[in-house]
Amino acid sequence: MDSFEAGQTVVRREVHRTGAVWSEHALRVVADTSEALVAACSPGAETRWPALYVKARNDGDRSVRTEAFDAMASGMWELADAVWQDTELLLWKPPAAWFSVNAFYTSTGLRNWYVNFERPTRRTTHGFDTFDLTVDLVVDPDLSRWEWKDEDEYAHVRRLGIVTDIEHRAVDAARGQILAMLAERSGPFADAASWMAWRWDRAWPVPRLPRMSKAVQGGAPEGG
Repeated sequence: MDSFEAGQTVVRREVHRTGAVWSEHALRVVADTSEALVAACSPGAETRWPALYVKARNDGDRSVRTEAFDAMASGMWELADAVWQDTELLLWKPPAAWFSVNAFYTSTGLRNWYVNFERPTRRTTHGFDTFDLTVDLVVDPDLSRWEWKDEDEYAHVRRLGIVTDIEHRAVDAARGQILAMLAERSGPFADAASWMAWRWDRAWPVPRLPRMSKAVQGGAPEGG
């Protein structure tokens, strides 16, 4: 499949192993090379999330996310329209990696790095598919300190069988890869100053989901 062009809108989808879409997120391509796809969004970018995720965010009740994972395990959930909030996002995703490196920005600059552990990508006509495996690593802007996030949720999805033993081993290996990249200042961390200086291009419209990509809710076949 051809590379995406800079400025092109792409859709990052999370697709469950049943083929059902768990989320959609409209992004704009910054660069697309053999090393990694780099994409970004600003507040207002269109997304679709599990309705229980949206409720958890709106209510400030993190326990509702547990219900969302239970729904995922059952194979039935509803998607709700939403928008990206609060931060600008810059995402670096090597195609075969079990992680993506993300940077979140506020009006004062880079707030933090955020490593999302997820399945390798599968390119689609409108973007790429992956699947969030729950556990994350949060890193200070200057790379001086980091901490694991959502280990409790990761344990829960392991118990539910959402993350398989094979995926768990891949995540463990990816954790080691990321810690090595941080220690060696490699990958995106090799040019941290440029990442710290990056900001969303105001000439770009807010990314919107293509109407044809509106996915069906969980439990139904994968949409195009």
